[in-house]
Amino acid sequence: MIQRIQTVYLLIVTGLLIAAMCMPIGYFIDTMGEHPFKALGLEINDAFQSTWGLFGILMLSAIVAVATIFLYKNRMLQIRMTIFNSLLLVGYYIAALAFYFALKNDANMFRVGWALCLPLISIILNILAVRAIGRDEVMVKAADRLR
Repeated sequence: MIQRIQTVYLLIVTGLLIAAMCMPIGYFIDTMGEHPFKALGLEINDAFQSTWGLFGILMLSAIVAVATIFLYKNRMLQIRMTIFNSLLLVGYYIAALAFYFALKNDANMFRVGWALCLPLISIILNILAVRAIGRDEVMVKAADRLR
């Protein structure tokens, strides 16, 4: 069952989340220039503001996506783990919003980076993976009924 389409979806999710960890979510713009807001933190005027929580959520979500691939023998657990992964990514957006409001002030503006949409694409791919896993479960139950 490793060769199924949900494996491809989950591998793409892992790749997108790793890319989101490395790329800037956005940029804070002030009189000193642009300061990239990454998952690990933000450096403004030689002061580093740590946002390691965002990095931790993305790392945990990527690990869950990889681990879910190898749960192909227990499809219901695989569905639960994929839904948990999607909930983690919703939590990522909530945490990113909280860090945005904590770091934003009147002196700077914020420009959104395109890496902010990568977890959203991962949520969509998780939904597609849940549907594919569910189809496999229905197919296996139908085959068991015929025996």
